[in-house]
Amino acid sequence: MLRKQLLIGSVALLILAACAAPQASMPATEGAMDSHANTMVEGEMKEGDGAMAEGEMKEGDGAMAEGEMKEGDGAMAEGEMKEGDAMMSMAELPAWAALPLVNARTGESFTIADFAGKTIFVEPMATWCTNCRAQLNNVKEAKAQVTGDVVFVALSVETALDQTALAQYADENGFDWIFAVATPELLQQLAGDFGQTIANPPATPHFVISPDGTVSDLTTGIENVEAILASVQG
Repeated sequence: MLRKQLLIGSVALLILAACAAPQASMPATEGAMDSHANTMVEGEMKEGDGAMAEGEMKEGDGAMAEGEMKEGDGAMAEGEMKEGDAMMSMAELPAWAALPLVNARTGESFTIADFAGKTIFVEPMATWCTNCRAQLNNVKEAKAQVTGDVVFVALSVETALDQTALAQYADENGFDWIFAVATPELLQQLAGDFGQTIANPPATPHFVISPDGTVSDLTTGIENVEAILASVQG
């Protein structure tokens, strides 16, 4: 009887042990699942954060690139405007500036407009005029002292004068700048802008065209070297 009771007790202990074993192992499995889930969530968060950060950087780069392009476009637009302003100034030169002339020394054709963007000193004169010679001597001294980019042009109002004679006159007096015989059309247009005095050599008429295309008033009388320098450099 005692043996039978012991046997029954042993069987009962085995059954209890078998039932208790799965319950003990479940927490470990559940813990492992929770740990794996946490790892996955954490990994997804980090990956998401990386994607967001990369997206934000790309968006920022795009904004910077767009900003740089707009700034570059602005610089181009500004450059185009400045170039357009310069062209507008050149286009505002009087019509007579585009009339053809001939360099008495070289025989080359030119117009006063060819020198647009530079300071141009224009001196109407005549080979027979003593006042003109005195004025041109002062121009020669002033030209030797000029520091900027200045073009000097002497226009003979003797429309029928031979180019060779004008070139000889310039060479004999040491006038080493451009000499040309004015055409009747040029003289007519100059007189329309400045008055008939411009065709009167003894009055020593002269004027200056600035780099921006502005044409000065007509000046008469023999000017000294300092006054001539001031007119082309002031």
